Amino acid sequence: VDTAKGGWGHLNVDHIVQTDAKPRGILAGAERTLAVTGKYLLIPIKMGAPRRVVTLLAPGKTIVRNEVDLADAEPDWWAAVDVSPWRGKAITVRVDRLPDDSTALLAIETSNTRRDGRELYHEPLRGQFHFSPRRGWNNDPNGMVYFQGEYHLFFQHNPYGWAWGNMHWGHAVSRDMVRWEELDDVLWPDEFGPMFSGSAVVDWNNTSGLGEAGKPPLVLIYTAAGNPTVQCIASSTDGRHFTKYARNPVLSQVTGGNRDPKVMWHEPSKQWVMVLYVEKPAGRHTVHFFTSPNLREWTFASHVEGDPAGRRFLFECPDFFELAVDGDVARKLWVLRGANGEYALGGFDGVRFSGRADHLAGQRGRGFYAPQTFSDIPASDGRRIQIGWFQTETKGMPFNQSMTIPVELKLAATSEGPRLTYTPVRELESLRGNSTRQAFETFGPGATNPLRSMPAELVELRAEFEPAERGEVIFNIRGIPVVYRVKEQMLHVQDQIAPAPLRGGKQRLTIYCDRTGLEIFASDGFTYMPFAINLDPANLALGVEVKGAPVRDLRIDAYELRPAWPRGK
Repeated sequence: VDTAKGGWGHLNVDHIVQTDAKPRGILAGAERTLAVTGKYLLIPIKMGAPRRVVTLLAPGKTIVRNEVDLADAEPDWWAAVDVSPWRGKAITVRVDRLPDDSTALLAIETSNTRRDGRELYHEPLRGQFHFSPRRGWNNDPNGMVYFQGEYHLFFQHNPYGWAWGNMHWGHAVSRDMVRWEELDDVLWPDEFGPMFSGSAVVDWNNTSGLGEAGKPPLVLIYTAAGNPTVQCIASSTDGRHFTKYARNPVLSQVTGGNRDPKVMWHEPSKQWVMVLYVEKPAGRHTVHFFTSPNLREWTFASHVEGDPAGRRFLFECPDFFELAVDGDVARKLWVLRGANGEYALGGFDGVRFSGRADHLAGQRGRGFYAPQTFSDIPASDGRRIQIGWFQTETKGMPFNQSMTIPVELKLAATSEGPRLTYTPVRELESLRGNSTRQAFETFGPGATNPLRSMPAELVELRAEFEPAERGEVIFNIRGIPVVYRVKEQMLHVQDQIAPAPLRGGKQRLTIYCDRTGLEIFASDGFTYMPFAINLDPANLALGVEVKGAPVRDLRIDAYELRPAWPRGK
């Protein structure tokens, strides 16, 4: 059916066959009405199935419309939609096109529990200390914020399929950033479009008027990617139940390529500041600054040019935060960063960013994108902590992609100026199990592998050594060589090369290994190399060897890590 509106239309028939078997018929607009007797509506999903447009309707309104990998017969997994607001009422499920022998509509039911399967969180390709959703696709971390004693991680989520699409905001909470509890999705597609990336803040003084007495609101700021593409807000006083602002959008479209608002409170100027990616004609990347007294009304302040078409600096998912150089609060700089991790340093007066340098390299690995940092971490803690999208594809699983481990960011002085450093958060130490510690005054070619007796699937390895002027030090992590070339002072991992200069004449490495990749830290955190890759489950070997000249004062601490997921789930 040609559904386009206009003065005329046509249908094309371009494939005619003859057959002795009656073809499957197609039902257009097939629907079923159910009484809501449980919290969830369970929808059968078949990976790779043709996408069907599924619309949920309540009396007098459309609840949501998505493209669903609907299972016509036996499903691979079940999507769970929270329909508790309509408990005791009837809702209708409508499918645009459905084979006449499909059992999909009959299989849909309501339930008070999800249908997750016995292997939940222990599936073969599930990262064991990298967050991933129960079911469906995830990409960018969104709205990372500390609120009421919990770290909140929102994320781009497709709850109805293994691939990108149907962008919702998923939601998970944690007390330690290591062990996460996934909650229900909080932002669904609506009349303004799918829910693209954004940020979250605690409005401590209730400038927005969205809080209650003694209850400051947690406010989500997000892109609704319809036509036009606009910026909207939603709020909550309990961190669980969110209400979209009745007068959305709060910022109209600048260009069709505006998205991913990062919002923070700027104390010197007593106002909210939004950093927004805006794509200009000819693919020019820019970041626009807007200000607001209340999160509801925004005024353009200034903009920063990124790169011309074809370059990636300041492209998408901006982050903006202030750090002290070497902890000296009198020497603070603002960090402006794009989705690939490159950043600029400079000053900010509440209106304009005055960058001192650009194109400063961030991460040096592969399969890492769209990092964001937590807002509203208490001043008594004072850390700036990031999580990024870890792009490990998990074919055959009912989920796809994950998040990196949480990493603390600092600014440290170098001979070339201040630079970011990256350090795994201390909370990860709670996963440590069996361990081994090895120390050698000298360690040279042909030496016995000191880790031969410690096979492990989940690993934290820390090493320190003083190299000679040549040679290689090779750490073999479950079949992945991490090679430090001494003369060049470079790290080589697969097809990636990164500078890793000695610090005080020594090299210090930290490597985290999960089923879905490695995260490598070198040179006291100046070098960060995440690698999203599915490791060989049969290879649990760890190794250390030296080629060329021996190294001195080699010290190794290796830990077998426990899964972060709850036991029994």
